[in-house]
Amino acid sequence: MPGLDSMCHNVYRWERGADGITERYKLCYCHALGIPVSHFGPGQLGTQPVVTQAPGTISMAIAPGLPSPSLAPVPGTAFGLADPRLVVPVAVAYRGVQEPEMGDSMVQREVLMAAHEGSENAGRAEERGIGDTTLEQFRADVMRLSREYMTGEPFPLFLEMRRVRGRMHDVLDRRLWPRDAAELYLLLGCLNDLMAIAAYDLGYPQAAEELLRTAWVYAVAIDHHPLMARLRVDAANNVYWDQPKRSTELAAAGLDYLREGPNAAYIHLKHGRAAARLGDTGTARRAIAEADDAREHEHTDDLLEIGGEFNFSRASQRYLAGATLVEIPGAEREAIAELEHAIELYDRGPEPGEDHSHASLTCTRIDLATARLRAGQIDGAVAALEPALSTPSAQRHSGYARRLARTRAELRAPIFRGSAQASELEEQIEEFGRETIAAGLHTLSGGPG
Repeated sequence: MPGLDSMCHNVYRWERGADGITERYKLCYCHALGIPVSHFGPGQLGTQPVVTQAPGTISMAIAPGLPSPSLAPVPGTAFGLADPRLVVPVAVAYRGVQEPEMGDSMVQREVLMAAHEGSENAGRAEERGIGDTTLEQFRADVMRLSREYMTGEPFPLFLEMRRVRGRMHDVLDRRLWPRDAAELYLLLGCLNDLMAIAAYDLGYPQAAEELLRTAWVYAVAIDHHPLMARLRVDAANNVYWDQPKRSTELAAAGLDYLREGPNAAYIHLKHGRAAARLGDTGTARRAIAEADDAREHEHTDDLLEIGGEFNFSRASQRYLAGATLVEIPGAEREAIAELEHAIELYDRGPEPGEDHSHASLTCTRIDLATARLRAGQIDGAVAALEPALSTPSAQRHSGYARRLARTRAELRAPIFRGSAQASELEEQIEEFGRETIAAGLHTLSGGPG
């Protein structure tokens, strides 16, 4: 409503007949007097004569049966009462909206309330339970752990991953902006994937599978296809030795999310290796060619920026190509060529943006020894295995045992019967296995309860 001075000015003006009363003020008066719009103004009811009142007099309607109140005049004005009958108000159409008794004051109040509510909600939305510095630290932690795992000891790094993950979980309980939550989900997905890799390397595939399912929840929540592809192929790797058919299916599912770049090449080779284990040599050979093609396509994503375990190097690509050929009967010569090339690339050091995995290099040497034994090269097998068998106990992974079991099987071939070199190499492999088991038990006894 206007101020008192403004209203008095308007009333005097209307009573002088200078201007007609606007629709806005008619609605205000009808609301204040409790009458319908059709009864506003002199002579509208047809039962009362028009009464000429002194300037400043306002006619007010009162409900039937109520005594006329005696109002003390305000200086400069006079109050007169007229039309003692009051008709029940009808709905007043305000600017095309049918609402009962909807005047400008009510509209103003509702609009202001809506504006205030929006402002309050915006204030709450503006609250941010995490700062850019903390987010940057979390990202730096994941990048560091991903790179350190390439050459570090699995168990201490697993504990560090768990510590960082706990800090991220604490932050999730706070009020977060959507982009902050998306970043945290990505980092938690990566961290759980790294923990799954470590759990598998420590010899706990079931725990690794559970961690992969946890990571999958975060990846799906933000619809992050590169991470979803990576999780599928890591799940395929988790069941490779015991369930090659399922491994093939999981790797193929990973290709639904990623088709180009280094990590797509990784998925192709994991798919081909599992197919070769099932005897599908055609799919295995195609996978090697498709991996080479996928790498040639320019591609960038969040995982490649994190690096370490999430960036498939050229040396590791040649190693996995050789590992795939090892699974194909009669392809030992091709396998030897690929694996020797991989070792050359590892020896040169990582290319820009890459990291080299000590575990991948060790697996390359074991597979090379196996391929050379199949080719009858006992001296070459001994040379390939020597660095692998000297791997420190704390850096040994559970996957080495499966590979070395296959190598021992080749040493028992008729061609090596009676060979002193073959017998000595088999003893070294057996000793390596005993030390690895002992180191694993020691690690577990020193860990948390």
